[in-house]
Amino acid sequence: MRRILLSTVKILISAALLYLTLRKVNLTELASRINNVASLGWIVMAIAVTFLQIYVGVLRWREISTECGAPLGTTQAMRFNMIGAFFNQTLPSSIGGDAVRLWLVARGGAGWRAATYSIFVDRAIGLIALAIIIVASLPWSYSLIRDPAGRSALLIVDFAALAGGLGFLVLGRLPWPWLKRWWGTHHLHACSVIANRVIFSRKHGPAIAVLSILVHVLAVVIAWCVVQSIAAPVGFGEIFQLVPPVMLITMLPISIAGWGVREATMGLAFGYAGLMTNEGVNVSLLFGAVTFVVGALGGLVWIFSAEKAAQGSAPIEVRE
Repeated sequence: MRRILLSTVKILISAALLYLTLRKVNLTELASRINNVASLGWIVMAIAVTFLQIYVGVLRWREISTECGAPLGTTQAMRFNMIGAFFNQTLPSSIGGDAVRLWLVARGGAGWRAATYSIFVDRAIGLIALAIIIVASLPWSYSLIRDPAGRSALLIVDFAALAGGLGFLVLGRLPWPWLKRWWGTHHLHACSVIANRVIFSRKHGPAIAVLSILVHVLAVVIAWCVVQSIAAPVGFGEIFQLVPPVMLITMLPISIAGWGVREATMGLAFGYAGLMTNEGVNVSLLFGAVTFVVGALGGLVWIFSAEKAAQGSAPIEVRE
């Protein structure tokens, strides 16, 4: 009952935010702006970059999952991430696919603990990387965002995420024995230890750092392709400064696949930057449409996957 209630609330939040945001958007005019070969070419490019982003995420996840005791082959991890992309669009959260990836890894024989650790550490490292990118771009963001409220919101959201990420890493370096024994901190501490080992190791650290940054840079490139498809008067530098904070807020599990939250936040971010609010909403809608298309293709991967065919039967053996 509680799960149904939470899902209903998230659906209502998405619907309400979309309604409030789309009141000022002319969807007919937006459709007319992508009704040509050049515009459609940019949309196809955005879809291709989204696949590349998923693949980069696979490479990072493989590095992390090995340290967690849940080794994955590249093809297998790519399949799981594509299936996760599908369920991100259907479950009541922008990170709903993580739960499905966890289930797939655990079902593959890795065990629930190793699977959970691999997903949680991967998500935590991605969040830390995103917060660092936003902090590093603050000098330029402040020159773009003149509105005091916008600047304050940016600082609060980013430093809250950064503080949470750094606090998570510090937890794994604390010597207190009770952290390993108490049920409330045992697993979180274990994940923190793994995250520290991965990030600060000579073997994995540099690759993890590059892959984590690249994942978020590719999100900016996807948005830039969308901007080009409708010839919106927005520069790449402005997109680079505005998209990461929007992606950070969209991670909040309060809507369906981020719909509504992303559009409202993107429109607000464009307004704070002195740009046209409706263009921010247009960019966000098309960005969401691109992820929806990729998610739909992920649905085909799920339909024809061995995991679905074997659903309800014996666990599937993990193969490289």
